[in-house]
Amino acid sequence: MRFEPDTDQEQLQGSLRRLLQSEASFERRRRTAAGETGWDSALWRSLSELGVTALTLTEDHGGFGQRPVAWLPALQELGYALALQPFIPSAVLAATAISRAGTPAQQQRLLPGVAQASRVLAFAHDEAAARHAALWVEATARQEGGQWRIDGVKQGVLFGAAADLLVVTARTGGSPGDPAGLALFIVDPAQEGVRRTPLRLIDDTPAADIALHAARAEPLGEIDGPGPWRAVQAAQEAGLAAACAEGLGVAERAYALTVEYVQTRQQFGRPIGANQVVRHRVAEMRVALEMLRSAALAGLLALEEEDAQARSRELSRAKLLLSRHGSFVTGQAIQLHGGIGMTAEYAAGHCLRRFTVLDQLFGDGPTHAARLGASLAAAAH
Repeated sequence: MRFEPDTDQEQLQGSLRRLLQSEASFERRRRTAAGETGWDSALWRSLSELGVTALTLTEDHGGFGQRPVAWLPALQELGYALALQPFIPSAVLAATAISRAGTPAQQQRLLPGVAQASRVLAFAHDEAAARHAALWVEATARQEGGQWRIDGVKQGVLFGAAADLLVVTARTGGSPGDPAGLALFIVDPAQEGVRRTPLRLIDDTPAADIALHAARAEPLGEIDGPGPWRAVQAAQEAGLAAACAEGLGVAERAYALTVEYVQTRQQFGRPIGANQVVRHRVAEMRVALEMLRSAALAGLLALEEEDAQARSRELSRAKLLLSRHGSFVTGQAIQLHGGIGMTAEYAAGHCLRRFTVLDQLFGDGPTHAARLGASLAAAAH
């Protein structure tokens, strides 16, 4: 499967690569990760100036109105740089939920700030008991005197501590895992009813556990009907496709580091890359990289599929391929580097850590293998 970016996309990718090489080098990334917030808000504004933060939005909300496949070059570069930026949580997850569920007034109020990088949003959905169940929500929402309030705990919210606003899922009825009764809300995290506990994921991505105790909330669009759960599903599908595309960039970085290392590392008077077994291993990594490229394209293209079951199957295929081949590439990068590959001072180990997080987001490989198998079996009958 081939994708040829147009002239504008090539220019954006080239400009983004130069910006990230200058402002998000591996050394600067390590310093940023060691800082209090764990991310560079100035770089986020620079990404906005290039138009990166507006890629996922329509022209009415300050974006470009492009097809999802046009996100690929930017996500590749962000993955290659191992960038600690809120593109997926803010510009993909939260923005998609607002675009699908929000009223026109809410969209106009919230989305231009995402495009301009003046507002960071976080998608507070995952809970401890979910175990990759896409719609599992135990947090509850109730009305008191005309004001909606939410009680519950959200776990591992990407950029949850840095967010200006939260898009929160909660139940007005139904059981955990049921589409019925699921609703979306906008929550101001600065209020007393919200407690954020900052944390870092294994790849240094900033996140937070968020406890809500009678937190005031604004309904995002309609409370009843299929709109909320469909918006949650759309956000997760867009996030999954974006994770596949970013994972491609991460694997490309791991592969490039490995090729450079085996060509320069000397053993017994010659580069270790001169050994046939090493060369074969690198060749296998290259084949896996091409499979990853196809998976990233398939995932983004699947977002345009109108049939929900077909779209779900294609996305599960993409995530399964990402998990299988990306794990191989990043794992072999460590094997061929040896001990140095896992040191904090070297980027190869950080590629493995970042890929592990992307693999776990929105369901890991075994989860999507099970979903795909069940879907195909049901279709056969």
